[in-house]
Amino acid sequence: MAGNLHVRNLDDDLIAKLKLRAARHGRSAEAEHREILRQALEFEVEPSFDKLADELRRLTASRKQTPSEILMREGRDER
Repeated sequence: MAGNLHVRNLDDDLIAKLKLRAARHGRSAEAEHREILRQALEFEVEPSFDKLADELRRLTASRKQTPSEILMREGRDER
């Protein structure tokens, strides 16, 4: 599926550099932009759920945890 991506508020210097790079590679600025994005994301690996869960546990290890049964009881009592 092809889509469109519009990038606004780019610095004029960045646009000029993109156009120069595109010219060096014999492509349009749009094609160069696509290639830069493709190269930047080509080898990016999405972390697994287990890895994300481990990271969340590590980040929240020092926080006080309230057992879910207490939270559920408090929720029922507020009704």
